[in-house]
Amino acid sequence: MPVFRHIDLIVLAVALPVFLVAGWPLLGWGAGAVAWGLQKAIATWTNRRAEASDEPRQVAGIVTGSMIGRGWLVAVIIFGTGMIENDAGLAAAVLFLLVFTVNFSFTLVMRPFDRAESGGAA
Repeated sequence: MPVFRHIDLIVLAVALPVFLVAGWPLLGWGAGAVAWGLQKAIATWTNRRAEASDEPRQVAGIVTGSMIGRGWLVAVIIFGTGMIENDAGLAAAVLFLLVFTVNFSFTLVMRPFDRAESGGAA
């Protein structure tokens, strides 16, 4: 189901009007969206590199380095936003956690269907 593959982007799109109507800091929405987008792009790139490698040690290094690096990247973006405007940092953190939770949950639920579509074992 293609819609569920991009549930994170739907949540970000729905969150923008919520931020506007509620009067929450748009800097927080922007920082949360940028943090999510950057970490997702890095994850996609590193996962492709890992899948292309035949060396198990290299795969482990790529995946581990990506996870640690993305965590630090998100932390720096949210912390930096909080240093600029305290409420914006909190809003960015909450938005990021919301998007992560929804995306992670849908990924787990949809995983058996993705394998069935690709011809793998369910």
